[in-house]
Amino acid sequence: MKHGVVITGIGLASSLGEGIDTHADALAAMAAPVVDATSFAPYPVHPLKALELDRQIPKKSDQRQMEPWQRLGVYAAGLALDGAGLKDDAAAKAVLQVIVAAGGGERDHAVDSAILTGLRGANAPGAFLNERLMGDLRPTLFLAQLSNLLAGNIGIVHGITGASRTFMGEEQAGVDAVRTAYARIAAGQAEIMLVGGSYNAERQDMLLLFELGGYLRKGDFAPVFERQAAPGLITGSASAFLVLESAERAAARGATVLARLDAVVATRSKRQPGAVEAALRGLLADLGPIA
Repeated sequence: MKHGVVITGIGLASSLGEGIDTHADALAAMAAPVVDATSFAPYPVHPLKALELDRQIPKKSDQRQMEPWQRLGVYAAGLALDGAGLKDDAAAKAVLQVIVAAGGGERDHAVDSAILTGLRGANAPGAFLNERLMGDLRPTLFLAQLSNLLAGNIGIVHGITGASRTFMGEEQAGVDAVRTAYARIAAGQAEIMLVGGSYNAERQDMLLLFELGGYLRKGDFAPVFERQAAPGLITGSASAFLVLESAERAAARGATVLARLDAVVATRSKRQPGAVEAALRGLLADLGPIA
């Protein structure tokens, strides 16, 4: 038996601000994008609009121990819980499961710089690197574990005690996180899930990684389909979380249903005129008639 899946909460924060109304109004008004072309020149980015962190992360100690991408994700997760009316529902948060899509965490630039500088004059570079990595990196921030910290902080700050999973990767990790959450609820393996991710674009290490492949746009902002003269990616800071719930559970508690979710699909396309439209038509054909 396949259960209906609905969205009862949305948490969204980006360069435009926070909340679904803010983003809907900006899209309807075709508002100009928010761009910072100076802080990381020659690479423009879409910077995160300042958030009142105390609203979703009340303890300053919690805020201090998180990296920016974690604070952003915990904040957006709180917005989704608020929207679903679950922030103070201890019983619901005891069974709420969390799936987070995350990248590789954030680097300690001071440590990286010191290690790279020291390597130049080291007689035994390999031994020097191992020694510095073991001594300079905090044990709690071992690189292989960084991606898991967002889910842990969401649980700690918002009092969620259900199971959590982290999908590590880029865009496809986000798609698979939502697809897995949907499939578990549809199959009756879970009744309610919090799923999402966050990304901090204002990071020298990530800009470096993209630029090593020649992927970044240089100079001023231009819409995607107007970058032929200087093609490249402009990254942006953002976080989005959804509360997915079985239709039966949502109806039983009188929750406001924002949307019904019938499938989760993804594809790729080239950035050429007509390519995106063709890709979307292909996805719609694969989905078949929508009830």
